[in-house]
Amino acid sequence: MKISFKKENLLKSAVALTALLMILVFYFYTIGNKISIYNKEESLFVDISQDSQSVVIKEDSNMPLNKITGERCNNGDKRPFFVMLAADRVARPLSGISQADLVFEMPVITDGITRYMALFQCEEPNEIGSIRSSRHDFITIAQGFDAIYAHWGGSKFALDKLKEKVINNIDALVNPHDTYFRKKTISAPHNGFTSFGRLYNTAEKLGYRLKTDFIGYPHIKAISRSNGNYEINIPYPAPYNVKFLYSSKSNEYLRFIGGFKEVDKNINKQVAVKNLVIMKAASKQVKDQYNDLEIEDSGEAMVYRNGEVARGIWERKSGKYYFLDSDKKEIEFAIGKIWISIIQTNQDVFINNL
Repeated sequence: MKISFKKENLLKSAVALTALLMILVFYFYTIGNKISIYNKEESLFVDISQDSQSVVIKEDSNMPLNKITGERCNNGDKRPFFVMLAADRVARPLSGISQADLVFEMPVITDGITRYMALFQCEEPNEIGSIRSSRHDFITIAQGFDAIYAHWGGSKFALDKLKEKVINNIDALVNPHDTYFRKKTISAPHNGFTSFGRLYNTAEKLGYRLKTDFIGYPHIKAISRSNGNYEINIPYPAPYNVKFLYSSKSNEYLRFIGGFKEVDKNINKQVAVKNLVIMKAASKQVKDQYNDLEIEDSGEAMVYRNGEVARGIWERKSGKYYFLDSDKKEIEFAIGKIWISIIQTNQDVFINNL
C-alpha cells in the first residue's frame, strides 16, 4: 500500500513520540529517579521516588500556613486545641493521637507515670480520647502556643491556675455545650471523649478568639534524609517506656510504647512523626501524687529530624518555647508533625543502630 510522503512523516513522528513517552514512563517509575517539586510560595522542594514511601506535600498556596508544622491546611490560621490525653495502658489505643500536629509527653509523677497533651489544628478527628485531667505544668506549655486548653478537671494546682483566667479552657466537669461525652462500653475514668468539631463549636459559642497569634517555628526548606535505621529509647518507667524507630525509607520516627506500636484507634495507624524533640527538666514531688517540672527557664534539648540530631537548649521566652543551637539560633524543624518528650535531668536517651 502506498503512503504519501506527508502521511509517512506524520506516522514516523507519532511512533517517535510514543517511544519517547514509554522511555519517560520507564525512567521515572521503574528506575525511580527523584523528581523535585518546587512550591514558589514556600520555596519548598519535596523529593519523591518509586522506592520511597515519602508523601508528596501538595500545598495550596491559598491555604493558611500552620506555623507549628510548616504545612498548609484550612485551619492553618486558627487557634489550635491542646487536649489532655491518658498514657495509661488500659486507655490504649487512643483515638486521634496520630492526627495531632504536636504532642507533649512528660511525667506527672517524679520517676513515674506520664501523660500527653495533644495539639489539634490541621486535622479534625471525629473522636479524641480518652481525655484526662489537667496538671499545672501543661497549662504553662499550652500558653506558649496560644492554644485553647481542653481537659477533664484537674489537680488543685491546675484548677487554681485556671481560676486566674490565664488561658481559654474547656473543662469537661463543666461540659459547656456538650463538648464531651462518655462511652458506656469503657470503664471510667478512661471513657471520656470529644471531637474536633465539638471543641470548635464550644470555643465559638464561648466567644473565644479563633485566629492564632502564635509566631511559629522555622522549617527546613529542602528535604534530605540520613541512610540507615536506628532506635531512640526514652527511659520512662514501664509500661510507659517509649521507643521511636527512625525509618530512612519513610523519613519518619515510628512510635512504640510499653513494647508495642502506638496505634491510633480511629484509623488503625501507627503514630509517626517527622520531628522528635527531647527536653530535659528537673522534677520534684510537691504533694501526694503531683510533681513540679522546671519548664519555665531553659535546659538541654535534642531535636531529631531527617535521621540526624541537632543538640542545643530549650528556652522559654515571652511564653514561647525556643529550641536553640550552640550559636543561639533557632533549630529548624522538618516540615510535618512533632512529638516532644520531656525527661528528667537524671535520665538519658540511648540509641540502638539497626
